[in-house]
Order: sequence, then C-alpha cells, then structure tokens
Amino acid sequence: MLAAVSHRRQLILSLTPLRQRLHDQLNALAPGLSAPSAHGRALLLETPTGHAVLACAAAFAGRAPSARWLKTRAGGRLTDATAAFWVSRWQGCLAPAPDAELRAARLARDLDRFQALRKDVAFVDEQLEQLLAASPGQILTTLPGVATVRAAAFAAHTLPVERFATPEHLYSATGLAPASYESASVRRRGAIARTGLPEHRDALMAIAWGLGQYAPAFQRRLAELNARGKTGIEARVALARHACRLSWRILHTQRPYDDRRYDRARRDRGR
Repeated sequence: MLAAVSHRRQLILSLTPLRQRLHDQLNALAPGLSAPSAHGRALLLETPTGHAVLACAAAFAGRAPSARWLKTRAGGRLTDATAAFWVSRWQGCLAPAPDAELRAARLARDLDRFQALRKDVAFVDEQLEQLLAASPGQILTTLPGVATVRAAAFAAHTLPVERFATPEHLYSATGLAPASYESASVRRRGAIARTGLPEHRDALMAIAWGLGQYAPAFQRRLAELNARGKTGIEARVALARHACRLSWRILHTQRPYDDRRYDRARRDRGR
C-alpha cells in the first residue's frame, strides 16, 4: 500500500504542471478562453467540458468550433446551454497566433499525455481501494470527508499503529508537533518540528481538512479555533492534532466513527 500511495503521489505531481501547461497553451491559441475563476466561469480540465474545449482547440488550431463539435468531443455529456456558452466566449477571443498549427499539434500531444496520466491515477486508485480493504486502515473511511485515497495515504505511513504508544507519539512522527528547547532555566516552544516524512504530514493534514469540512464536531472545533484568532494553516494544524488523536483511537479500537459519541467524549474531557 505504501508503494501504491507513493506512486500515486508522483502521478499527481506530474499532473499539476501539465494542467498548467495545457491552460497556457489554450490561452495562446484562444487568448482569454481559459479564464481563472475570478474572471468568469473557470475551465476545469478534468471535466467533459474541459476535454471537449481542449480537443477542439487542437483540432481547429484555436478557431472557434460549433456547439455540435463541442458536444461531439464531450461524448454527449455537454448540455446545449454549456456548449453555447463556450462557443460564445470562444468567438469573442482574439485571433489565433500565426503559428497556431504548430501550437495545436503540441497541445494535442500534451492532451493525450494528460488523459493517460488520469487513467493511470484511476488505475492506482482501484489498487488502493483493494489494498485498503484488506488492512485495518479501512476503518478510517468511516470518518466524514475521508475516502479511500486519504485513508490509504495516512494508513500506509501509520500502520501498524502499535508502533506508536500514544497519539502524541504518532503526532510527533508526522512532524506537526511544535519543536521545543529546554535547558536548566529556559523552556521554549517553536514552530512545527517538520520531522518525519512530508507525505505522512500531508496525509494527516488532508484528513483534518476533510473532518473540518464534513464532521459537525470538527466544524465546531474549527469555529472555536477561528474565534480564538487561529485561521488558515494555523487552524488546520491545530485541528490536525485532534484528527491524529481520533485516527489513532479508531485504528486501535476498529470502531466506526460516531460524531455524537466523539463530541460527547471530548466535552467530558474538556478538550
């Protein structure tokens, strides 16, 4: 499972710059078409709409296609209204560059590479689902906002959980625990220690984010942290400590997550 998680991470790291390059190439062929979300409807490349727009840009060298061609390239998964919107935006763009044919050829090859990488990610996701189901880490999928990928990423670096005597040991292993310095007269705590593997740390942060978005008890925790002046990454790190303690307990007991039981228990402990 650890090998599969590492392989998937490398695939995602390859997808990120390729996604940006596709946007850049599309904007070179049809300036203004691939606008960021702050400037109108964003073009999401993973959707049928994104694939259809890129495919048409490569096929027509940046010239605006008809709505029928967009729907055909999307495999029929595009509504008339959506197709009309993108054709209208396309027609309002500047003319393609003089070397549009050459740019379109490069875009077509990058689009093929993008689709192949996405298929590779889906293939590894299927492997992770099988591997996770055969491990104690499957119980982590009962956490709200934590599906197979997040659960597998954390479980791969944590199991067997018996290696960590307490939740604090596990939290320290992720590198999110504050670094400390002690001498005869000085005791000081600094920023997070960043010991351990970055992948382990990212996996815990992803679980904390999911819980903060979908678990009512953690939503209340997040609201309390925000009220105390902790926002952004600072609040997520603080939330990750609670997520780590919860994950450690669930992996040990193999009991599914119950939001009401968890909220009642933490209030009884005064945390």
